[in-house]
Amino acid sequence: MKSTWLPSSLLLLLLLPPLLLAVSRASPRGSGDKPNFVLMMVDDLGIGDLGCYGNTTLRTPNIDRLAQEGVKLTHHIAAASLCTPSRAAFLTGRYPIRSGIAGSGLLGVYIFNAASGGLPSREVTFAKLAKQQGYETALIGKWHLGLNCESSDDHCHHPGVHGFSYFFGIPLTNLRDCQPGHGTAFQIHKYLPYTTLGLVLVTAALLHCSGIIAVGRQLTLSLLALLAVATGLTAGFIATVPYFNCVLMRDHRVVEQPFTSENLTQRMTHEAVDFMERNSAKPFLLFFSFVQVHTAMFASAAFRGTSRHGIYGDAVHEVDWSVGQIMQTLDRLKLGENTLVYLTSDQGAHVEEVSARGEVHRGWNGKYKAGKSTNWEGGIRVPGILRWLGHIPGGRQVDEPTSNMDLFPTVARLSGASVPEDREIDGHDLMGLLRGTVQRSSHEFLFHYCNTYLNAVRWHPQNSSSVWKAFYFTPNFYPLNEAACAHTHVCFCTSDYVTHHDPPLLFDLSRDPSETTPRTPDTEPAFHAILATMEAAAEAHRRSVKPAESQMSVGKVMWKPWLQPCCSTLGQLCQCQQDK
Repeated sequence: MKSTWLPSSLLLLLLLPPLLLAVSRASPRGSGDKPNFVLMMVDDLGIGDLGCYGNTTLRTPNIDRLAQEGVKLTHHIAAASLCTPSRAAFLTGRYPIRSGIAGSGLLGVYIFNAASGGLPSREVTFAKLAKQQGYETALIGKWHLGLNCESSDDHCHHPGVHGFSYFFGIPLTNLRDCQPGHGTAFQIHKYLPYTTLGLVLVTAALLHCSGIIAVGRQLTLSLLALLAVATGLTAGFIATVPYFNCVLMRDHRVVEQPFTSENLTQRMTHEAVDFMERNSAKPFLLFFSFVQVHTAMFASAAFRGTSRHGIYGDAVHEVDWSVGQIMQTLDRLKLGENTLVYLTSDQGAHVEEVSARGEVHRGWNGKYKAGKSTNWEGGIRVPGILRWLGHIPGGRQVDEPTSNMDLFPTVARLSGASVPEDREIDGHDLMGLLRGTVQRSSHEFLFHYCNTYLNAVRWHPQNSSSVWKAFYFTPNFYPLNEAACAHTHVCFCTSDYVTHHDPPLLFDLSRDPSETTPRTPDTEPAFHAILATMEAAAEAHRRSVKPAESQMSVGKVMWKPWLQPCCSTLGQLCQCQQDK
């Protein structure tokens, strides 16, 4: 038989397509492609709750591993100390006052799904920019930036308007009303003045029996009837609150009302894994916004009783498990070297948090003072962990001031988008700090708001290791010996609840991170010069803030029945279980 011989060049041409196909199947997208983004935000997690930030009593091995393989930011600041404004700043890279996500009253967050305020559609989010660059985008979890404007289904503030192609989660936040036995008619005594009404009736009866005043039986019966009607109406409203605020959505459809919180983190983790698997062959951006560890506390059966810190610690353990599932999925899909992973908290732990039964459900902010709803370090110093295998050196720590607003320009530039030039962007690209090619933070000044009020200024002078912080006012704590506002559950910003300081309170965070001892002209020779520089920066910043319609005004945060999302008729109390 005559043998067949092929030239080596022809043989190579025949073998090349199968070889290239095999390589493409075995390898992830090349390192030159646009990276994926997995951005995780835990709700109300204290910086001291994680092992990589010094906790020795809670187990967070998956988050600790993330820090070991990436960069840990130790001076990472949330742009606000409450959920709604902090998340607006994170998504847009702008102080929340610039987008109107700041009010002048007591409320600093949305407490109703049927409010008309929300993140304006004119705002540009990193999800919107990434989507324009061809990314698949998803938000899994908590939104808390509004839903409707004029009707129950116009969804003018929906995540889909802001660049998220897929949404599975809750449009508001996790509230105590969303758990059985909390905020129901059994708590009716908290909402009606039964003591006062009872004293009135008893006094009237005594006066009538003594003959001092003739109180007719008809009047007494009328008072009792009025009390019964008020009780019924109030109890009915409170009992239906879970159907109003406890809403789970898939894209634009309500699929569970009220939602069951117990297994919610597991369900959301499954959704996140599924999204990454579906889109592993193309660039994607996933914002996993945890519902835990915000009140009301919950944990699935597998995690209940696993910590030394009650249900709060159990919830932290479940969050760490979920992070582990996300990381395992990236490893399994061979996407670790092509995915920038970020983990943070929207603000510090809520130190006033006590359950309706009186159980303490608070996190730990480590050495930092106070917590959520304040601009003391405990309220805004948050975890900041970033990993990008092969692109960011692992095991590094960055002590320079950074902000959660920095993710906006970082994502924009890595995705191939341009940072908008038609508006003020307050965040700065992090990649130089993360890679170690830049040693100094671009944030010389950071400004800390309490609602619309400029509360404090942070200054990191060039060519200096000092970080100065000046407070114009501070919250009035109660009890006085604790850094908390237990009498109001959160600290407020209005004049009745704060103390103004002239001159401002000045701290050197590089020497006093716990903010225990303010500097004075006697202890700091440059006291007046430092404050003058910070005030000049604050004035320049104020001039840069253009007026924006407040999305947190009374009219924007109040409950409006015609805006109420509902998966069935109101006659059925908006109940459904369509997503099991």
